[in-house]
Amino acid sequence: MHHEATLIATVAMGFVLAFVFGFIANRLRLPPLLGYLVAGIAVGPFTPGFVADVSLAGQLAEMGVILLMFGVGLHFSMADLMAVRWIAIPGAIGQIALATAFGAGLAMAWGWSLGAGLVFGLSLSVASTVVLLRALEDRNALEHPNGRIAVGWLIVEDLVTVVALVLLPALSELLGGRPDPHAPAGGSVVMTLAMTLLKVAAFVALAVVLGPKVVPWMLKQVARTGSRELFTLSVLAIAMGIAYGSATLFGVSFALGAFFAGVVLAESDFSHRAAANSLPLQDAFAILFFVSVGMLFDPSIVVREPLAVIAVLLIIVLGKSLAALAVVALLGYPIATALTVSASLAQIGEFSFILAALGKSTGLLPPEGLDLILAGALLSITLNPLCFSVVDVVLPRLSMIATIRNYGARRLAALQAQLNALRDRTEAREAARSLQMKNLVDLFPIFGHLDHEAREELLVLFQPRMASPGDRVIRKGDRPDAAYFISEGAVQVTIGSREIRLAPGEFFGEMALLSGERRSADVTAVDFCRFLTLDRRDFRTFLSRHPQLRAHVGELATRRAQANKADMEAAVAT
Repeated sequence: MHHEATLIATVAMGFVLAFVFGFIANRLRLPPLLGYLVAGIAVGPFTPGFVADVSLAGQLAEMGVILLMFGVGLHFSMADLMAVRWIAIPGAIGQIALATAFGAGLAMAWGWSLGAGLVFGLSLSVASTVVLLRALEDRNALEHPNGRIAVGWLIVEDLVTVVALVLLPALSELLGGRPDPHAPAGGSVVMTLAMTLLKVAAFVALAVVLGPKVVPWMLKQVARTGSRELFTLSVLAIAMGIAYGSATLFGVSFALGAFFAGVVLAESDFSHRAAANSLPLQDAFAILFFVSVGMLFDPSIVVREPLAVIAVLLIIVLGKSLAALAVVALLGYPIATALTVSASLAQIGEFSFILAALGKSTGLLPPEGLDLILAGALLSITLNPLCFSVVDVVLPRLSMIATIRNYGARRLAALQAQLNALRDRTEAREAARSLQMKNLVDLFPIFGHLDHEAREELLVLFQPRMASPGDRVIRKGDRPDAAYFISEGAVQVTIGSREIRLAPGEFFGEMALLSGERRSADVTAVDFCRFLTLDRRDFRTFLSRHPQLRAHVGELATRRAQANKADMEAAVAT
C-alpha cells in the first residue's frame, strides 16, 4: 500500500470495523463502545490480518481525547454538581481513594513500583461517563435522584481525572518515571510541582476572566455571517486552539485546555448550537480514540495472566462497588441509592485509558499494566448490565426489611426537594426562552413561518433600542443603518405632507436597506418606545437565508414605495 494512503486506510478500516462491531454490540444490548474497542483489537498489531498504522492512530487518539474533554466541559453543569455535592464530592473522593488503594496494593504485590501502582489504581477507580449515561437512559433513571447522584459522582471523578492529568507529568520523576519535559532544567520536584500549579492557575484565571467575554463575542460575530459551516469551524477552532495554546504557552495538557474550552463555551448563549454542530465530529474522533486504544491491547494477556485479569476485574466490579456502597451508606443515604451508584461504577472506560496512556508515556506504568486495564475495561463493560440486573433482583428483597427500607429516606427526600427546585428553575429559564420566541411571533407575525433555530438566531441578532416622545429615530436623507421592529410604543412616519402612525408589531426602515438609497422619510417617537433592530448587514444576511421572509418584506416595501410615490405625485399636482 502506498504510504500516502496509510492515513486513509487506518481511518477507513477503523470506521468500518467500528460500525460492524458497534452494531453487533448494540444488538446484544451492550454499549457500542465495547464494539469500538474490539474493532481496534481487530486492526491492531497483536491480531492477524490488516494492521493499521499505530503511530497515526495515536495522533488521531490525541484528537479524540481533546474532543472528548471538550464535550465533557461543554456539558459540565456546576448546578447539577452543587445539587448533589454533599454526597457526590465526599463519596467520589472516598471511593477513588479506596479503589486506588486496592489497585496500588495489587500492583505492588506484583512487584511494581509505587508510581506504577498509583497510576494503575487510579485508572481502575474512575468509571466511564459514556457507559453510565447509556445505562441510566436505558433504565429511565437519568432524572431520578439516584441517577442524578450517579451523574454528579461521575462529574467529580472527571474533575479528579483532570487534576491527575495535570499533576502526573510533574510528579513522574519523583514516582520513578521519566522527568517532565516541560520542567525547568535542574529544578527540584517541589519547584517543578509549584511551577506546574502556577501555570495551571494562570491558565485557569485567564480562561475564567477572558473566556466568557471573548468567546461569546467571537461566536456572535460568526453567527451573524449566517454560515453554518463557519460556525461549526469556529467551535472546533476554539476547542483545538485553546487546547494547543494551553499546552504551548502554559505547558498544561491538551485535555485540560480542551476541558476549559468547553466550560467557557457552555456559558455562552450559543452552547446548545455549538454542542449540536460539533457533536458529529466529536463522535467520529471519539470512535477513533476507542479504536486506537483497542489497537494497543494484547489479547494474549488473558491467556498469559488469567489470574491477574480476574484480580483486576474483581477490583473493578466488586472492590470499587463495595467501596461506593459503604461510602453512600455511611453518608446516610438509602441502600437503593447505594446499590444504584455501585452498579453504575462497576466498570471503567475512556478516562481510565487516558490515564493509563499518560502513565505509559511518562514511564510509570509497565506495558502489561495497560493490557490489564484494557482487559478490565472490556470485561467490566460487558458485565455492567448484569450488575444492574443483580440490583433489580436484590433490591425488592431488601426493601421488605423495614429498617433497610426506611434507612436514609428523609435525607433522600430532602435531596429530591433540592433537585425539584433546580429542575423548576431550569424549566423556568427554558420556558422564558420559549416565551420570548412565542412573543416574537405573536408580536411580529411576519416571523411566524421561521423555524425554531431561525427564531433563536433572531433573538441573538436583535439589538434593543429605546426612544422618548419627540425623539427623531430616523431623519430623511440619512444613510440607512438598521431596520426597526416596534415592541412597545408608537412612532409617526412623515413623508411629505403625509403622516403614518405605526404601533407595536409593525416595522420601518426596511425600504432603504433593500434599495440601498438614503432614507426617504422622517420617523419620530410619539410615545416611550422600545425597538428591536437589525443592523444593515444582519438584516440583509438574514433575509438572504430566508427567501420567504425576504419576499414578504420586499412586497410590503414595494407597496409602501408605491404609496409614497403616489402621494408625492399628488402633492406635485396640487
